[in-house]
Amino acid sequence: MAHILKAVSYTLRGVQKKMSSRDYEEDVIRSAKVDRVYSNQGNIPLLDLLNSDCRRILDIGCGAGNNALLIKSRNPDCDVYGITHSANEALSAQVSMKKCWVADIEGEIPDDLANQSFDVLVFSHVLEHLRDPAAVLERFSRLLTSGGQVLIAVPNILSWAMRLQFLTGDFEYQSCGVLDDTHLRYFTYFTADRYLLSRSPHLMVTHKTVSGSVPLWWLRRHILPRKLSELIDQWGCRHWPNLFGYQVLIRVVKI
Repeated sequence: MAHILKAVSYTLRGVQKKMSSRDYEEDVIRSAKVDRVYSNQGNIPLLDLLNSDCRRILDIGCGAGNNALLIKSRNPDCDVYGITHSANEALSAQVSMKKCWVADIEGEIPDDLANQSFDVLVFSHVLEHLRDPAAVLERFSRLLTSGGQVLIAVPNILSWAMRLQFLTGDFEYQSCGVLDDTHLRYFTYFTADRYLLSRSPHLMVTHKTVSGSVPLWWLRRHILPRKLSELIDQWGCRHWPNLFGYQVLIRVVKI
């Protein structure tokens, strides 16, 4: 039995990596120091919630600037700014950004940033890394224009793959994914907005969804057409978001 559970655990870890690469392709690159650079293909499902008429966007915890690159490819007239704690990330991000600040987002907002305003704030897989994400969200929301939007993406700790992994007794931190060893907070579809917006009564949820997949296993690989598999995934995520959703996606507006 122990051998079976161990095999299931390893299989689920592989599934987690595939889910991560499909929904939010994350490739973590370690530099010579502890400084970790987060680089990916951009969070497409989250940025699909972005209004096309936005002009100024601040990507908070911007990583290597891949979201900015994706935004600019869709809307070249949009000015994208970023802030990250990593100087290495900022060097990569500023290529596709108007400006990128290097600062601790849990500390005070830099003076030259605090005096600016934005149509949209983006928190893509960053809030789970913070000690007090609700406070950080409230602080940065002061930079929003009236009617401005916040796009939030956080991993779902209770997706089907994570539940099975926990059932096998496997809770080991990894260098990326839901159990990233720098994650301090964990959320589900039902708790994410309630907790993250607890200090921001001026922010109202206008859309909440997930991206993820239904475990179709070999049917997806060998039998079902890709389009049908995608329709099943969408149906599953719509009806059971806390089971099949890998990441929780939230759009809020400043009222």
